[in-house]
Amino acid sequence: MRAPLAKVFQEEEAEEINMTPMLDVVFIMLIFFIVTASFVKEAGIDVNRPEAATAVKKQRTNILVAISDTGEIWINKRQVDIRAVQANIERLKAENPQGSVVIQADKKATTDTLIKVMDASRAAGAFDVSIAAQES
Repeated sequence: MRAPLAKVFQEEEAEEINMTPMLDVVFIMLIFFIVTASFVKEAGIDVNRPEAATAVKKQRTNILVAISDTGEIWINKRQVDIRAVQANIERLKAENPQGSVVIQADKKATTDTLIKVMDASRAAGAFDVSIAAQES
């Protein structure tokens, strides 16, 4: 009687599925997708950009500044006072020294606000400043 019981236990052990290789593959795929994912940065508001015939798409943009039609300035999804723009851009440039600044100004935004943001960007050490426009 002991022989059949031993066979049953051996068969049950042989039928177990080893999950370790499958978990390894899943974790490797997860790491791959996290590393290769590109994260979209947004300034915080949607603006109606003016059209330009010579508009060129930039490949890498790291610091986005948005100016609304009412003159509000947004950086990293939060509203910023004009006096704090330079400090915010300095902080973002310290995090990524190769980052360029792109200003997304609304069609109805005043040039006064745009010039103040550009001056603050250059004072912060960002000399690669662009203005976003839509392709016509």
